[in-house]
Amino acid sequence: MLQVLWHFLSGFLPRAGCQGTREGSEHGVRGTQGDQRSGFLGKQDGRAEASEKRPTILLVVGPAEQFPKKIVQAGDKDLDGQLDFEEFVHYLQDHEKKLRLVFKSLDKKNDGQIDAQEIMQSLRDLGVKISEQQAEKILKSMDKNGTMTIDWNEWRDYHLLHPVENIPEIILYWKHSTIFDVGENLTVPDEFTVEERQTGMWWRHLVAGGGAGAVSRTCTAPLDRLKVLMQVHASRSNNMCIVGGFTQMIREGGAKSLWRGNGINVLKIAPESAIKFMAYEQIKRLVGSDQETLRIHERLVAGSLAGAIAQSSIYPMEVLKTRMALRKTGQYSGMLDCARRILAREGVAAFYKGYVPNMLGIIPYAGIDLAVYETLKNTWLQRYAVNSADPGVFVLLACGTISSTCGQLASYPLALVRTRMQAQASVEGAPEVTMSSLFKQILRTEGAFGLYRGLAPNFMKVIPAVSISYVVYENLKITLGVQSR
Repeated sequence: MLQVLWHFLSGFLPRAGCQGTREGSEHGVRGTQGDQRSGFLGKQDGRAEASEKRPTILLVVGPAEQFPKKIVQAGDKDLDGQLDFEEFVHYLQDHEKKLRLVFKSLDKKNDGQIDAQEIMQSLRDLGVKISEQQAEKILKSMDKNGTMTIDWNEWRDYHLLHPVENIPEIILYWKHSTIFDVGENLTVPDEFTVEERQTGMWWRHLVAGGGAGAVSRTCTAPLDRLKVLMQVHASRSNNMCIVGGFTQMIREGGAKSLWRGNGINVLKIAPESAIKFMAYEQIKRLVGSDQETLRIHERLVAGSLAGAIAQSSIYPMEVLKTRMALRKTGQYSGMLDCARRILAREGVAAFYKGYVPNMLGIIPYAGIDLAVYETLKNTWLQRYAVNSADPGVFVLLACGTISSTCGQLASYPLALVRTRMQAQASVEGAPEVTMSSLFKQILRTEGAFGLYRGLAPNFMKVIPAVSISYVVYENLKITLGVQSR
């Protein structure tokens, strides 16, 4: 949380015109000292004229066109370009919770006050050195009673109309895509704080996440292979159950066959994660504003595009993974032999079979996973976050498990069609089918249930995958020297 002070106070250092709510009238917001009674809200020309419900500050809000642009963007839930009463109150409530977390993290002495020495120390830890006079100048701009310290009321009143989309502490503790690996790398990449970027911790997080994913996928590989077999071979006439599937695999190729396809599934983690992260950072600059972090819909757009770029780059490895998982004993001598035979018999196009449903599946998976995770995260922060944004291991695991499960459930029919298309020609004489014809065939012969073949082993691996990846991630963080606070 050390960089939070810099995030909030950076506006003081280069310019003096940003004086918070006390000089906010130039933005259509005027703050005045009030009495101990609650404020009021009225209407003027169909727009909100509001007072904050806090007893110490009266906020008179004019037309939405006079609001600072960031406040309108942060509070405008229905995207009509205006702030109505409910939107403004929701913005105030949500923003105040975030401000309290920041204040408590900066109050190093736990005395309810922030003084010049605490400001200097926090910025010094970030590598930003300021003099005591500069720190006092910052304090004076927020200090109302001349004590040269900032209490909670002064901190809140000053920053209440300065929106913060993602507090760095929340970013720090609520990583999702980096930590949890359930075998489908379609989630929106995590944000990294300024401090993590400046200290080089971001790449250590990615390495730890890649290692955790490799261990997690290896441990759950038997369930993943069973899922692929059920997606491709199960039908009404060939009803494959979990126990029967495992028995069939072991009888055909021994216990070792349970891990077929896992090698390339692990190998593709590194290039996919690296490409997605680099693409995400570049797209962020195109779709984002001047904010350090993106809003939810901007993250979804950037994350989905980055996922599409990464998947396009490594998609031949996805086809190889499916073919290796479906192979019979002795069919291929290894991954390179499999790739060579596919190229010789089917051509380059075979390495992109199922590409369209795979790309279409990114949006529902990433969108629902992100939406559910953010909803659960914000619900926990609003109800239970008092002194820290750290949710603890069980809350984090629960949120990750639920959001990943919902994302997989939404995109599973597309994933099944993708796998069946990837498996084409793995059996000699198999007919060529398109995505639409395959959907129609499955619905006609098996019904809607046919689109969810293999869902049981897929869900069975979610909890162990999330748990294993989290434990390995935390241990790799220690090994790599990632600072945990």
